[in-house]
Amino acid sequence: MTAVRAGEIEGLIRRGPDPRIPVILVYGPDTGLVTERARKLAEDFVTDPGDPFALVRIDGDTLASDPGRLCDEAGTMGLFGGRRSIWVRPGSRNYAPAVEAVLGAAVADARIVVEGGDLAKNNPLRVLCERSPKALAIPCYADDERTLSDLIERTLQERGLRIDRAAREVLARSLGGDRRASLMEIEKLALYAAGEGHGDTVVTLDHVEAITSDVAASVLNTLIDAAFDGRREAVERDYRRFRHEGLDPGVVLGSALRHALTLLATRLDNPDKTPALMAASWRGLHFKRKASIEGQLATWPAGTLRQAVKALQDAILACRRAEPELAHALASAALLRVAEAGARRRR
Repeated sequence: MTAVRAGEIEGLIRRGPDPRIPVILVYGPDTGLVTERARKLAEDFVTDPGDPFALVRIDGDTLASDPGRLCDEAGTMGLFGGRRSIWVRPGSRNYAPAVEAVLGAAVADARIVVEGGDLAKNNPLRVLCERSPKALAIPCYADDERTLSDLIERTLQERGLRIDRAAREVLARSLGGDRRASLMEIEKLALYAAGEGHGDTVVTLDHVEAITSDVAASVLNTLIDAAFDGRREAVERDYRRFRHEGLDPGVVLGSALRHALTLLATRLDNPDKTPALMAASWRGLHFKRKASIEGQLATWPAGTLRQAVKALQDAILACRRAEPELAHALASAALLRVAEAGARRRR
């Protein structure tokens, strides 16, 4: 087995995987973290990530239509020699045969980073990479408080900043499970703190309280709760506002997907509990959302939640391949479909 355990992932990525292992699958429900890790693994392997001959991006659906292309790319020499990375972006079709072919070929000075979605244990691509000695399978799950603390320390340190313990603990509790949204908040904090000091600036609790929004209880959750509550008009209104403010549609859908997965896990883990007791076990739930979450747990059965998860996953993949304007339309449509399902459940 070459599946990487969760506790080993950050160290492995910092050190860099064994260059003799040509294929790395990055997958999981946290789409922001999947993309971040895939990008780092692909870019760190080459001298110049900006060189299109050194770092090649291929869409998964392209490989599904032409499985031999991955082997061709892996065997191609760069224009000026040196290592090459092939970054395979997510697709809606099965491209496991292309990965299987490259695992059976001789690959030198090339790394194939495969960015997957939330793959089930029996998914052909995941099974293939977990069983092959020439591949690594790296899962990406929502950040817990410890992982968030490490992310805060590392991100601020890269910008010449330190953070005191109280500030780090408050910030870690306020961040959500989506890596991309968390990084946006930390980056915003770093810019603010750096602008206030000189040299080795220490980020304090005052900085955190002044600049960060609570991602786990932010206005973004107002939009997501509106969708799962079945309030279509609120979804339309709030999404227009987020679009006007420039929020990435992938961040919105990623948060909605994480919410659906949390609802599903809470229901499956507590089959005999009332919605109120299930809501009480919800980690980091803001008190203002309690009534809404109880209503969602009461009206969304596990089967319908699985359908919502699949629809949101499909929308995320579609947004990544679309132009910005179309991505917003796809994201809005996906949330409206969730709202319609939520409204049907409450009738």
